[in-house]
Amino acid sequence: MPIFSTSAADRGLLPEGRLAGPMPWVVAIMTFLTVLAAAAGLGLGGAASGLGQELAGRLTIQIVEANPDLRERQARGALAELSHLSAVSAYSRVDEAKMRLLLEPWLGRDGLSGDLPVPVLIDVTLAKGQAHDVADVRQAIGAVAPSATIELHAKWLGPLEGLLSTLRWLSVGLVALMAAAMAAAVVLAARAALNTHRATIDVMHLMGATDRQVARLFQRRAGLDALFGSLLGFTGGFMVVLFIASRLGAVGAALFDAGGLGWMDWLVIVFVPAAAVALAIVTARATVLRALARML
Repeated sequence: MPIFSTSAADRGLLPEGRLAGPMPWVVAIMTFLTVLAAAAGLGLGGAASGLGQELAGRLTIQIVEANPDLRERQARGALAELSHLSAVSAYSRVDEAKMRLLLEPWLGRDGLSGDLPVPVLIDVTLAKGQAHDVADVRQAIGAVAPSATIELHAKWLGPLEGLLSTLRWLSVGLVALMAAAMAAAVVLAARAALNTHRATIDVMHLMGATDRQVARLFQRRAGLDALFGSLLGFTGGFMVVLFIASRLGAVGAALFDAGGLGWMDWLVIVFVPAAAVALAIVTARATVLRALARML
């Protein structure tokens, strides 16, 4: 028999009053917070994954040499070596004018007006980002540009990726805590309903009703309460997620773009109300059956 389809006589045995009790509102609050935590976890997971892929094969070659002729000769040699390496998928030399523009806030125009040697920067993207590929680049560049140093992007932004991963798992933990709290609320509500309708349950047993038939009435009530509460909480949480997503989109940062929610992420968020109803039904049924087994 479907959970939400019972006869009028069955519904009269256990009055619902689902809008008056505290359980729907508790479920609504838990669902609201679960939607926010799930969206945060999925977004942070996407950001951490995107940042990890971005950093895996990115490095910068910096040639620091006071002699401009020698610096330029080493830069050309490094570019020539990069063009011959199969592990390198892309590379580009940072324009000197752009370098001076980046240094101007720190050194000022007067500091850059003289013969201040500006290092040569070459951005490199590796095809796979393996450790031996980085070693090959170091060996090749070291042979033609002794003044060159190689900086891995992961060395500087790796801690940020770790922070994002930690926050993602924190969000997963919050979702688990919300589910546990929701289940606890259902257990308390089911026990209270059992105590309230103890006389009705005794009469049903005398008339030949089984524990499963009695449990079906309670799980239907819990399911309807959870359905109302989860839809209410989901609506509020979904609107907040859409608002935050629009605000992050207005920022236009690359990290936020990488942490955007994909269609699979939205599908998981939409599944939250169904998961809440299923959790309430299963918990209520298990609680009632266990309590009835002790009563007999």
